[in-house]
Amino acid sequence: MPELSIVAVKNNAIIGHILFTKINIKNGDESLNESLGLAPMAVLPEFQKSGIGGELIRNGLETAKQLGYGSVIVLGHEHYYPKFGFEPAEKWNIKAPFDVPSNVFMAIELVKDGLKNISGTVIYPKEFETV
Repeated sequence: MPELSIVAVKNNAIIGHILFTKINIKNGDESLNESLGLAPMAVLPEFQKSGIGGELIRNGLETAKQLGYGSVIVLGHEHYYPKFGFEPAEKWNIKAPFDVPSNVFMAIELVKDGLKNISGTVIYPKEFETV
């Protein structure tokens, strides 16, 4: 179930979209910690490289913070997402449930210590398995 779905609109047409979905991080003791997964994010080709994706990300992160979420996880481009504060999730000993390079699996704390004492493996909703 999506938690946050945000669109960018120009002249009454949707030109970009970002989706944040509730996920869990399963600690070694089997406890679950709630977070959000950012995926997907898309901007129509003719509007790319004009800052729309960045605005969607910033707006989404701020909205998630206002809703009380402490962190967001993303599997994404290693040179793009760090501009918004994302760091390799391995910093917090958080792992993907599948084999991916550590530099593309990232996390961000939306609040101070949003990932303190949280580590383990991300559990995505079953819908992500078909992607």
